[in-house]
Amino acid sequence: MKSGLYGFLLAMWVLILFGGGILVTVLGPFSISGFGPSDMLITSMIKAIIAIILVIVWILILSKLKNWIFQKEINS
Repeated sequence: MKSGLYGFLLAMWVLILFGGGILVTVLGPFSISGFGPSDMLITSMIKAIIAIILVIVWILILSKLKNWIFQKEINS
């Protein structure tokens, strides 16, 4: 049981660090121009949507991993 839990925690931290790296290196410098005074608003909305999608993907991945670990533990 402990190895499954530790594996889940390791995967969780890897996803957190990987997601933070993506947000800082890719989304941080991302900007849109050509819309006049709305540039910052549009850029912020796009960044927020991408960040929310990444969070949802991370939650789905962790949920699938959790279910797989618990199924493995129940069957053994």
